[in-house]
Amino acid sequence: MSILKLTPACKDYLWGGTKLITDYGKRYDGARLAEAWELSGHPDGPSVLASGPDAGKTLAEYLAAHPGALGEHGRKFAELPVLIKLIDAAKDLSIQVHPDDAYARAHEGQNGKTEMWHILDNEPGAKLYMGLNRTLTAEEFAAAIDNKTICEYLNAVEVHPGETYFIPSGTLHAIGGGITLFEIQQNSSLTYRVYDYDRRDANGNPRQLHVEKAKKVTNLNKYDVPNPARKDLLGKCKYFAAYRYTGKKEFCFADSFMSLTVTDGEIS
Repeated sequence: MSILKLTPACKDYLWGGTKLITDYGKRYDGARLAEAWELSGHPDGPSVLASGPDAGKTLAEYLAAHPGALGEHGRKFAELPVLIKLIDAAKDLSIQVHPDDAYARAHEGQNGKTEMWHILDNEPGAKLYMGLNRTLTAEEFAAAIDNKTICEYLNAVEVHPGETYFIPSGTLHAIGGGITLFEIQQNSSLTYRVYDYDRRDANGNPRQLHVEKAKKVTNLNKYDVPNPARKDLLGKCKYFAAYRYTGKKEFCFADSFMSLTVTDGEIS
């Protein structure tokens, strides 16, 4: 088994905080850091090998030169199927939705996005939005966007460390301010913003929305939020399986690759 240590790609967005720098030891020159892309083969933010004979190469470059590195399951995919992030949301993220593979590949030329959130830390009372709290017609959904009342129709879920939330593509959602989490998602950068609290970017311009596309991909059925308590298996789908490990553990994954992220303490 080859162990590759990676340097993450760092992303600064207007909602980011400082915990990834102060609490998680990420090296970044800016005043705030929203996301650290810990495992990424995506061109928008590739991980880089930190040591060894291939140090300095991107993960995508390494995998292109070592096609068997993803294991037998990985051969089913044309590229690294997942993107793993640490996220520090000091402020609310936009209300957004991700398309499924069929729509994304037909209209955007890339993958859709199903994702999973594992809560690491939160301010008291911090919440996320996940799915509609009632079934809406297409007309009602459009009116809620136009009237800027969409948040009234979303499940507002107060979170706690150790909880896990799985977000299928098509589910309207948002991370609320005061939450630090570990995210596993499909290898995609597609996000359709529906509502952004009338915020403006660094240049004073309204942030771009993607309302018409969101109308075509959002699941308008009532969404019942599953119990977020998990034991060892945090989440599983055709793109990834995520497990929580503590203490000593023997690993043998002959049919796949493994990505290890330390969220508390140290590993040797």
